[in-house]
Amino acid sequence: MEITRLGHAALLVQTDDVRILIDPGIFSDGWHDLTALEAVLITHQHADHVDAPSVAGLAARNKDMRLIVEPAVKSICGDHGLETETASPGDVLQFGATRVEVAGGRHAVIHESIPQVGNIGFVLSEGDGARLFHPGDSYEYALDGIDVLALPLTAPWARVATTADFLAAVGPSQAFPIHDAILSQRGWRLYIRMVGEVGGEGVDFLEVGPSDSIEV
Repeated sequence: MEITRLGHAALLVQTDDVRILIDPGIFSDGWHDLTALEAVLITHQHADHVDAPSVAGLAARNKDMRLIVEPAVKSICGDHGLETETASPGDVLQFGATRVEVAGGRHAVIHESIPQVGNIGFVLSEGDGARLFHPGDSYEYALDGIDVLALPLTAPWARVATTADFLAAVGPSQAFPIHDAILSQRGWRLYIRMVGEVGGEGVDFLEVGPSDSIEV
């Protein structure tokens, strides 16, 4: 499995037979002209995770692409003529030999005055290979058996302590940062160091930048 970061929370996951894009939002670059996509997976309704007008352009270039979304995203995409399939926690999707398990349910609390929205995470695996977890915007669901964690590094709803605790609770073999567009380069390295030192015991915490790729 090859994983390419396309800025902020967007990932392109390529297995032996499929290409799957996760969370193409307004803070992400490099995904707008992708082709040969089997599916696009969207964790929740916030614009840094779904740029619906641009996803419509992406769908025009990928006629057979399936668009799998958290239920509240359906109407947002429908406003731009997009056909979607909704997914809920407990669902299992199959794309060729690649399995996608759906987890989660709720977005992290930003502030008590802001309504809490839905959020789903995705666990991708191919056969007996590594299991990759993209949690969207939540630290609530610390799943077992995760080999590679795409770790939201910072957000209006997060702080270093909760980020480190989530990393420790999941306990993956490897992790790399996502959800980091609001950090400066110096701040990014500070967060990487602090989160890794506090919550990353036994974890290979990879410094994967916003346009880097890794193989797992």
